[in-house]
Amino acid sequence: MSPLKAVALDGTFITETGAAERLLTPGEVARIFGVDPKTVNRWALTGRIPSVRTPSGQRRYRETDVAPLLTTGDQR
Repeated sequence: MSPLKAVALDGTFITETGAAERLLTPGEVARIFGVDPKTVNRWALTGRIPSVRTPSGQRRYRETDVAPLLTTGDQR
């Protein structure tokens, strides 16, 4: 289970360790990489990028998980 406590309106959440992290939508991640949001969701399904689910079942991506992919290029 994910250690999420509560997600604020600005997309940040506080982890169990007290650190604040930002959650990105599939659209935000897609804009970062220049791909379609469905591609981002496929990456999550195949394990290329970790994701968390909101209580309503929507996929979100931790900014700290996305940032390293920008430098390594492992997303494709």
